[in-house]
Amino acid sequence: MSRETPADALLPSPVPVRFLAEDGTRVDEHGGYTEPPAERLVEAYRLMVLGRRFDVQATALTKQGRLAVYPSSAGQEACQVASALALTDADWLFPTYRDSVALVARGLEPGEILTLLRGDAHCGYDPAKTRVAPQCTPLATQTLHAAGLAHAMRRRGEEAVAFALIGDGATSEGDFHEALNFAAVFKAPAVFFVQNNGFAISVPFEKQSAAPALAYKGVGYGVQSEQVDGNDAVAVLSVLDDAVAHARAGLGPVLVEAHTYRIDAHTNADDATRYRDAAEVEKWRAADPVRRLETYLTSRNLVSEQDIERFRAEAESFAAGVRDTLNADVEPDPLSLFEHVYAEPTRHLAAQRAQVAAELEALEA
Repeated sequence: MSRETPADALLPSPVPVRFLAEDGTRVDEHGGYTEPPAERLVEAYRLMVLGRRFDVQATALTKQGRLAVYPSSAGQEACQVASALALTDADWLFPTYRDSVALVARGLEPGEILTLLRGDAHCGYDPAKTRVAPQCTPLATQTLHAAGLAHAMRRRGEEAVAFALIGDGATSEGDFHEALNFAAVFKAPAVFFVQNNGFAISVPFEKQSAAPALAYKGVGYGVQSEQVDGNDAVAVLSVLDDAVAHARAGLGPVLVEAHTYRIDAHTNADDATRYRDAAEVEKWRAADPVRRLETYLTSRNLVSEQDIERFRAEAESFAAGVRDTLNADVEPDPLSLFEHVYAEPTRHLAAQRAQVAAELEALEA
């Protein structure tokens, strides 16, 4: 008779967890996970509609010169929205540069989210107030931040979780592995959520890792691991709810890999046609997460046509607000260069600030 070993308990499901097929019909491939309540699924759908419209608007703003760059997350809305919905206000979110829709779902102001991508400041919102770390551009560095903060919160007796969003390319970085090891050893309440969208810029997954799935990388560090269909919002929300509950209960970190796809190019500066063909993109368009959830909800009479139109109208109004905010010219303050450099300004920094202030006064005289 076989007996489950601790290593077996850490293994992810042999195939990605999913509740919905590509056409939105119900399937039984969820390994005992519980479907989230209907009201949470409807809210996820509303935020996915909002997030997709935001993404389209932000992409358009790059073409109008209002954003320096924008990394689209089109096709990854289920992952983005579920990440926000799985957390409480007390939990911390550690996003990457591609996770603006997750921040929208978290409730942050679009103008503050896009400050980084506009080039006005490294971070436009207050991380301490929002419990959202600055969007991270260097790959995987935020995983160490999340692991460290999770450990600190546990030592302080806080029942909060640190949730790190990661791309598949980040799993090739040393920081990712150091973070998993640290979090596992100290049972830090952290969740590492890998959105495997198929490419690290132009490098396909098969040239990044020989593992059967990235979720298996957690086992070697003693981290509970799982893999999920990243375009199935029902499955992603269910798996992330479970992962967050596991971490919050003091049982240690969790690694979740979502199998999804980046529909648009890496950024507006990338030509994706150089490394992938149109047929591949169209195949993934057929697995569209927004349409998949909409089909499921309408089949169960959880949303009506009127609800759908209302959500779309809300998204249009939201996009108009984003346009108005980003079309307003920013009045730069040169002295802001010296803010948030140190908690207590050094003597040299204070002298430099005084010099710039004097020059500004001379110009205005």
